[in-house]
Amino acid sequence: MLTKRIIPCLDIKNGRTVKGVNFLALRDAGDPVELAQKYAETGADELVFLDISATEERRRTLVDLVRNVAKTVNIPFTVGGGIASVADVSVLLQNGADKISINSAAVKNPKLIEELAKEFGSQCVVVAIDAKPIENQWKVHLVGGKQATAIDLFDWAKTVENLGAGEILFTSMDHDGTKNGFANEALAQLSSWVNIPIIASGGAGAKEHFADAFIQGKADAALAASVFHFNEIPIPELKQYLADQNIVIRKV
Repeated sequence: MLTKRIIPCLDIKNGRTVKGVNFLALRDAGDPVELAQKYAETGADELVFLDISATEERRRTLVDLVRNVAKTVNIPFTVGGGIASVADVSVLLQNGADKISINSAAVKNPKLIEELAKEFGSQCVVVAIDAKPIENQWKVHLVGGKQATAIDLFDWAKTVENLGAGEILFTSMDHDGTKNGFANEALAQLSSWVNIPIIASGGAGAKEHFADAFIQGKADAALAASVFHFNEIPIPELKQYLADQNIVIRKV
């Protein structure tokens, strides 16, 4: 059985780590390089870095910051935000990223997924999907959750798998920052719908929520931000708890 992964997420705006609720009301959470180093040293399995305003501001990801983070960590490092081409990905990989995450660009140009998988391998391509239920149907949202689409979450997940994505990072917008638990029903449906790993995002507030995401939601990895940034749940403590629940986890 594959080990379940714990992944801190650094949402970056203006060079600082930020965190909000339902994608709004952002507050400062610290220096991204210092946080990245702390997570690498305390047992995080991977790290995700999302330049959350790059797409909206129509600019590329902060390459210098990516390079500085990469220098401090020895765990897989995924970078997203403002990526729209093979050239963008080349620059990020050359500066220390191990994987890249695309969201809005993939919806606007699905062929990009295919191009990136062909150029760099599926293992390098993570497609992030932000979604929430609208009239009882999960709909994909773009531009940091600001732009609704008519695209069904599950149809889009199958499409990205078929185009060559290696992983899906699914964020439930209604759960984001609420600390009330992950969207386990949708996660379980996604996991049964596709054959690539699903990273659960949005709603972590207690150690039990991570266990629920793995057991009920069938997620392959669980991503969180504020509970780690503000030291509400230390990663070593979380991993010990999960091991005690007989969840196969890579120990610190």
